[in-house]
Amino acid sequence: MNKLHNSNFVEILLLEDEPSDAYLVKMALKEGRVLAHLHHVVDGREGLDFLNKTEKYADAPRPDLIFLDLNMPRMSGCEFLVAIKADERFKAIPVVVLTTSDVEKDVVRSYQLGATSYITKPVDMPQFIKAIQQIGEYWFSLVRLPKDYKL
Repeated sequence: MNKLHNSNFVEILLLEDEPSDAYLVKMALKEGRVLAHLHHVVDGREGLDFLNKTEKYADAPRPDLIFLDLNMPRMSGCEFLVAIKADERFKAIPVVVLTTSDVEKDVVRSYQLGATSYITKPVDMPQFIKAIQQIGEYWFSLVRLPKDYKL
C-alpha cells in the first residue's frame, strides 16, 4: 500500500468534529503506511473554506480524497456533499462518508448526494483502525483511476 503514483503523497481532507476520531484516522493511516497528507477540519463550512482556499487555507492543496462525517455542527456532512457536488471544481473528488450513523435513510441519502462510499465507524478502536487501513488499501492500491487523474 505504500507505493503510489511515483511515491507521491496523496492529499486527504478529513471533516470530523470529534478529536478522538480524527486522531484515530491519523494513526490508522500511519500504521497502514499510507503515504498521505491528512488535513483535518471540524465541519462543512471549514471544509468549504479549505476547498476554496479562503483565509487561513489560502495555500491548501486540492484533496485527492475526502473523509466525511455526517453529524457535524454548523454545516452537516449532507449539506457539505450538496455544496461540493454542485461545484464543477470539486464534484469529481471522491467522498467517503465515515460516520457513526447506520440508519438506512442516511446511507441512501449520502449516495443520492454523490458519496463514493459509506462506512459506519466501528465502536471498537482496533476495528476502527482496521477500517481506515482497508479504506487506504482500497483507494490507494486496488482502485483503477483514469490515467491523468491524480489521487
